[in-house]
Amino acid sequence: MSNKVELLAPAGNMEKLKMAVQYGADAVYLAGKQFGLRTASDNFTLDEMREGVAYAHAHGKKAYLTMNILAHNDSIEQVEPFVLEAAETGIDGVIVSDPGIFRIIRKVRPDLPIHISTQTSTTNWETVAFWHELGAKRIVLARELSLREIREIRERVPNVELEMFVHGAMCISYSGRCLLSNYMAGRDANQGDCAHPCRWRYRLVEEKRPGQYYPIEEDSTGTFIFNSKDLCLLPHLPDLIQSGVSSLKIEGRVKSSFYVATVVKAYREALDAWYAGNWQDVQSWLEEVGTVSNRDFTTGFLFGKPGPESHNYATSSYIRRYDFIGLVTGFDKASGRLVVEQRNHFRTGETIEVLPPKGPVVSLTLGEMYDAEGNRIEAAPHPQMKVYLAGVPPFPEYSILRRRA
Repeated sequence: MSNKVELLAPAGNMEKLKMAVQYGADAVYLAGKQFGLRTASDNFTLDEMREGVAYAHAHGKKAYLTMNILAHNDSIEQVEPFVLEAAETGIDGVIVSDPGIFRIIRKVRPDLPIHISTQTSTTNWETVAFWHELGAKRIVLARELSLREIREIRERVPNVELEMFVHGAMCISYSGRCLLSNYMAGRDANQGDCAHPCRWRYRLVEEKRPGQYYPIEEDSTGTFIFNSKDLCLLPHLPDLIQSGVSSLKIEGRVKSSFYVATVVKAYREALDAWYAGNWQDVQSWLEEVGTVSNRDFTTGFLFGKPGPESHNYATSSYIRRYDFIGLVTGFDKASGRLVVEQRNHFRTGETIEVLPPKGPVVSLTLGEMYDAEGNRIEAAPHPQMKVYLAGVPPFPEYSILRRRA
């Protein structure tokens, strides 16, 4: 295992994979069109997976495939051919939770590293040892573990890689295994199709008084009794590194490219600062991860069982401080103009910020803009239109343009 902890980022599609790599992830995790727990993300065909893995490897990064559904009989027969095809794309490991899928992979591709998903609810060192003895290379620990418990697991089982979630949405159910969605919306969370009923608004109804809805709390809008805040362990990276974990995982395959880039960059800078002996006040990094949509932050179970402060009972809406308005795709040397793909409406005279893959955020005011035909324009109104910006520095490809919401 490397002496440095791995920063692992979500890749819901090809663009997000490239953003994660460009903004500093050491590895990405992605899903194919089958067996992953995020059907809401675009996911990858086998050809796309091959391209994505090659891109990651070309930049010295790794790519892991998620196959962490709980499989039923009608899908288990499809596992072997899928694994054999996926393995040929060059993936660096497979994340699984189902013992049947684990067994098939060990049988048909024993050389393929297997990571045990957080869906298995691994909460003790004996279970870690169990999976390791069966041939697992890495265990993704349950999110319900404290720092003390993680340290003890590492001491008891020193020769297996340990991975843990450090940032992103928290599931109200134990390690993500929930039946609410299946029961209430007919969408199976354990097959990757969660409707997120934990984010819905709930009230109380007495069976003999149908139609009379009582707030569970003194609030005219009802209450969001299952609505957890988002996990953020960035301030505690030194403790996590010293606990002996091998990989720090960011949640969010269905989140935006803006989210992936911003969060990965903040964690990358924080980790690099710690390893360089330059750990500073974390406020600037916290402010950066706060620029993307979130539900306020909690440390989850890291310092013991969370209390009411880890939930938001008033609303499940995201806090949104910035809009993602454009992505730099190149620089036209002939005209000296920056080439941007529009993602949200913007116009001349606006003050925006540019987030490059490396280096500080830059604030600037938009001046002259041109369309692809060279016509001067005042605004970029059409989704994904190509816009040429004059009088701005040649920011690198994949730089993000954002604007305060």
